[in-house]
Amino acid sequence: MKKYYHIFANLISAILFIFVFSAMAADHKTATQAESLNTKDMALESASVTYYQDLELIVFAIDVQGIAGNTYPRPNGELHGAPVLGYVFPTTLSSQDLGFGAIDGIVALAVTSHPDFDDTPLWDENNDFDTANDGRVFHSHWVVLGSDDRVAGGLSVLPLDLNDKSVVVPGTFPDMPIYLDSPGFSIVMKGNSLKVLVPSQRINYVLNFNYDAVSAYMEVNTSDKGPMLGVYQVYDILSDDLSLPYRTIIE
Repeated sequence: MKKYYHIFANLISAILFIFVFSAMAADHKTATQAESLNTKDMALESASVTYYQDLELIVFAIDVQGIAGNTYPRPNGELHGAPVLGYVFPTTLSSQDLGFGAIDGIVALAVTSHPDFDDTPLWDENNDFDTANDGRVFHSHWVVLGSDDRVAGGLSVLPLDLNDKSVVVPGTFPDMPIYLDSPGFSIVMKGNSLKVLVPSQRINYVLNFNYDAVSAYMEVNTSDKGPMLGVYQVYDILSDDLSLPYRTIIE
């Protein structure tokens, strides 16, 4: 009996070692990828949100120290652990202004790149007549964020139940189990400047709101041990404290 006990104990030890080693390797991979993307292209210099009355257009703008959109994540090869690099505008907009139901969270406009998957099924960002291969191209999302101490960045995109018929989502919702929308807004990147062109009708004509600007590394988690899309490293916050102190300008 002792013989089998030792064999069993050694087997358990080996399994635990593999589990711990795998977790450590995954954490190291995340940290390495996140640090490699922390370039001047993600260092924020300024930001603005301007409403142009004659066009009924709101322009979200960020200037960076380097070249906007010039840094891209390396592919992971699968959805679990897939890197997501983003320029993000947290706002005081309501989730209902975007076409979601009433959700308690931070509504943010995000411009992201993630080469392992495409979550904009309606849009062909690289104009090659294939709407399913554009994840690497920087593109626009609305997300609803909440506090989350499971990830180093302290925030994640809030989950939703795809089977819950009472959940309200916009028509451009990409059918993922998180509060994320793929609105297809035009992105203009020139030199150190990034601009997102948002028709005011698409945010219920709400023109006066507060905002901030953030650059961050996010990651997909398809297991049940963390958020599906969490913030793992914040590179820069324009206000320093995420206080959303900035207001829209009306031209």
